[in-house]
Amino acid sequence: MMGKTINELKIGDKSYIEKTISETDVYLFAGITGDLNPAHINQIESEKTIFKGRIAHGILVSGLISAVLGMQLPGPGTIYLGQELKFMAPVKIGDTIRAEAEIVELLTEKNRAKLRTTCTNQDGKIVIAGEALVMPPRA
Repeated sequence: MMGKTINELKIGDKSYIEKTISETDVYLFAGITGDLNPAHINQIESEKTIFKGRIAHGILVSGLISAVLGMQLPGPGTIYLGQELKFMAPVKIGDTIRAEAEIVELLTEKNRAKLRTTCTNQDGKIVIAGEALVMPPRA
């Protein structure tokens, strides 16, 4: 299975995935990374924060962008070169996140594509905004 090559991509191409963030996702991510910040894993302590409860790790949520890029657009064989992220709003356990990528620039001679990346919650609120740079697979 191979993703789209630079010549198969066009500006405006979009793809997305959706996932509901579970408590298990948060605990597994905390264990894998060692980020045991109480904002993520301690209900009592997290209730004292501005979020009034536990939130998912921003990088966990942004990882959904990687799934879009690596599995759909451009897809398998894509090399993820860079990502700019802005965390706009918290993601609570139980939120359903839509991670979307849209081609905004093609650098054909360098085999690079720039994509606008956005994660929104079930209410349509943007929780993460950014831009990715990828190297699509070669034919």
